[in-house]
Amino acid sequence: MRYILKEMAINKKDEFGKKENELSDFANAISHPARVAILNEIARREQCICGEIVDVLPLAQSTVSQHLKELLKAGLITGSIEGVKSCYCINWKTFEKFEKTFNEFFSKANSNNPKCC
Repeated sequence: MRYILKEMAINKKDEFGKKENELSDFANAISHPARVAILNEIARREQCICGEIVDVLPLAQSTVSQHLKELLKAGLITGSIEGVKSCYCINWKTFEKFEKTFNEFFSKANSNNPKCC
């Protein structure tokens, strides 16, 4: 039963447009405060080794790794592995794309109904 419900949700997502799905995926990727903190730390340092991220966050290495995996999947960061160290950078091209898309979304929403309660 659980499998059927999950499959139905996936199919419904396909009924929305590309922009709606992209915005949703981006918003989901940054929806956790740990991911926002990770992005801020990487941006501050311009690049960051995973162990250094763990040093500044109140999270275990495995938890940070899971959040990094989600950010990588969304294309918000890029990463490389050098031996036992992982190095991550902000993918500014992706950020610029979503900044433009979000700005268009908010501008359109605001212009469509500026007098809404």
